[in-house]
Amino acid sequence: MSLSFAFEISMWLTSACAVLLAGWLLLQGQRQAAMPALAGFAAMMALWCSGHIAILHQLPQLGVALVLANPLMPMFFLHFALQFTARHQPRWLLPLLYSLTLLVMLVSWLAPGGAVKQTAGFDGFFVFTGVGWFNLLYTVVLGIAAHAVLWQGWRQHSGNKRRSIVAMFLAGGWGLLLATSFVFPSLGLSWYPYPMLLLPSYLLLLVYGVVRYQVLAINAFANKALLWLAMLLLVLALMALLSALLGQLGMQALAAVPASQLWLYSALVLLLSAAGYRPLATLARRLIYPGLTLSESLLAQWRSRLQQCTDWQQLSSLASQLLSEQLRQQVTVTLPLAGRSSTTLNICCQRDNNGWHYELQGWDDVTPGYRLQGEIFAQLLLASCNSLEQSLQLATAERKRLDQQHLVELGALSAAMAHELRNPLNIIAMASASTSAEVRGHIQQQLKRADRLIADLLSYSGQLQLHCTDVAVKALVYSVISQQDWHGVACRVELPDDLSVYADSYRLQQVLINLLDNALAFCRNQPGAEICLQSRRQQHKVWLYVHNNGPAIDAAQQASLFQPFVSKRAGGSGLGLAIVRRIMQAHGGEVKHRTDLGWPVSFELEFNSPQEAKHD
Repeated sequence: MSLSFAFEISMWLTSACAVLLAGWLLLQGQRQAAMPALAGFAAMMALWCSGHIAILHQLPQLGVALVLANPLMPMFFLHFALQFTARHQPRWLLPLLYSLTLLVMLVSWLAPGGAVKQTAGFDGFFVFTGVGWFNLLYTVVLGIAAHAVLWQGWRQHSGNKRRSIVAMFLAGGWGLLLATSFVFPSLGLSWYPYPMLLLPSYLLLLVYGVVRYQVLAINAFANKALLWLAMLLLVLALMALLSALLGQLGMQALAAVPASQLWLYSALVLLLSAAGYRPLATLARRLIYPGLTLSESLLAQWRSRLQQCTDWQQLSSLASQLLSEQLRQQVTVTLPLAGRSSTTLNICCQRDNNGWHYELQGWDDVTPGYRLQGEIFAQLLLASCNSLEQSLQLATAERKRLDQQHLVELGALSAAMAHELRNPLNIIAMASASTSAEVRGHIQQQLKRADRLIADLLSYSGQLQLHCTDVAVKALVYSVISQQDWHGVACRVELPDDLSVYADSYRLQQVLINLLDNALAFCRNQPGAEICLQSRRQQHKVWLYVHNNGPAIDAAQQASLFQPFVSKRAGGSGLGLAIVRRIMQAHGGEVKHRTDLGWPVSFELEFNSPQEAKHD
């Protein structure tokens, strides 16, 4: 291989890589503001190399013009450096510099500023003449200015951006070493520019050093570039070996082909393979999977939207919507707690001890392309299910922690309040003994009310420790009834004698007292006032009902009926029903307000049967 041919191969590789990188960087410019300027630098590098190729192919005027356009390379790089380091500059600075650069180029073309002469290894090579030296000086000044901007950026920034600037300086030093050989013929030195054979590495190292810390995709691009470069070197080695063996095998015609041509043809075939790989792969995928229209941006959009869901129903609905829009036919997604559907196409995601898995139901008759999209979407959906599950678990754990912390704080506060309040109340009670009977009666009534408020607060905020036994409900009810003031209110007890529940007798008595107190407060002084206690048994459940014919509860108040400190009862603490709910939940039961049982007001207490409760 001649030295001239080796130089041409280097220029072709540099130019091809520069064009590919310029196009890719322009696409990245939508997300990185500085990338278009760097793309301009790569494009000018391609044109500069094309100028040398034109000179080798006996096109001196075109070649000299392209080489003399070299000031645009550092100009684009200076533009990039200003944007990359976020340096503020006057709005007129860049237009002025670009105008001056174009003027220098124009003067160099008209003068002219370059010529072609014979030198070591070349029949013709570019040399600077006359005003061309000013062109070179201007190019060097722009390069120094760009690196000065980067130096200032290195001092101001940190992290990945600072690493990128260091990488640029290292690549710049390598490029300077390679570029010095370009001016050998212009200085009258008849030396072959061996360093320029490595020029393709300069552009790759520079661009990779700039963006490897800023654009993640360039790392994947560099990985592919290194793979293709390794394949190219392997093909060149194989061609050299084949050329040596052909003569030994008697194939004189093939052995007579110059090795440089074999290498050139092999390199071109490999480059064509690299260029055609993606289109051919896309064509093959469309033939095998007709209807497949997935893209990286679509997958990223799906992943982002699915990750934003906060509950299973929302995730199920959104997943169904996204895949239905993509396939243009109705698809449903079945998730835990999100319901089921009978639609033809369904993705069912479930969780077992081995983690999340999916099943495509009704996809047997769809095209392979549609099924592949369903498989890929299901994989994204599993990741979203796992993420949502973890988020809900963390939210539940955090809510429980806060609730527990709140109860501990409230319990401590309530105990302190009880201690601080009951002492002055006892003093007031003792002091009331010396007052008149009427005044003493009023004082004692208010003291009982204050004591009840304190007791309710302690009951709601304190820790519930249950001591459960089989409780005969009817006997307990009559015990509670005997403690109430039933003046003017009728009470009916319709409970079977053998009815029992597994509960804490003291806490169940507290539940009944609170419900009866509430009922009496609203029924008393009302004509025909009546309270009725009933029950119902079914399999492993027992229900107790406390009815009264007092005024119905407003619909607006029913939603907050069991919330603490919500009460319409005069003198009430607002904790009675909240205490009832807390005690019932501690027993594994529930309390509900009912309006469909034939009474204006009904409260339903749900218990497990004694056998079931003991088992739990």
